Amino acid sequence: MKRVAIFPGSFDPFTKGHEDVVRRGTRIFDKIIIAVGHNTGKSGRYFDLDLMVGKIRETFDDIPDKVEVVVYQELTASLAKKYGANFIIRGLRNTTDFEYENSISQVNRHLNEELETVFLITSQQYAPVSSSIIREVHRYNGDVSDFLPYEL
Repeated sequence: MKRVAIFPGSFDPFTKGHEDVVRRGTRIFDKIIIAVGHNTGKSGRYFDLDLMVGKIRETFDDIPDKVEVVVYQELTASLAKKYGANFIIRGLRNTTDFEYENSISQVNRHLNEELETVFLITSQQYAPVSSSIIREVHRYNGDVSDFLPYEL
């Protein structure tokens, strides 16, 4: 049986930290579906959705059989069922991330009992990087190229 994982997020923007989690995850899973979703807890997107999806696909051009990018607007647990995924993969930068992600993983497991969440600790060089920090730097014309695996 193929080991398929969903990597959900708003990815606004998709960072080198996200790329690191996916590439490391491909050593564990046969396929990772990067699911770009809308976070209802955030107001609109900063980066255009189509632009971001294209940039994410471009980032993994070297492993197209291992990574797929989809856009979704439903519960992650439902999306996992739709794609036959039994795993969710999440990166953790710190204990605050763990507390937040742990709660979500418990609800996802309640909604889909076949679903396991696998946490990967963020590589040290990416731990201080967050999409919200990158958006703020970009908003004020700062150079974000060191944090992204593609050019804007």
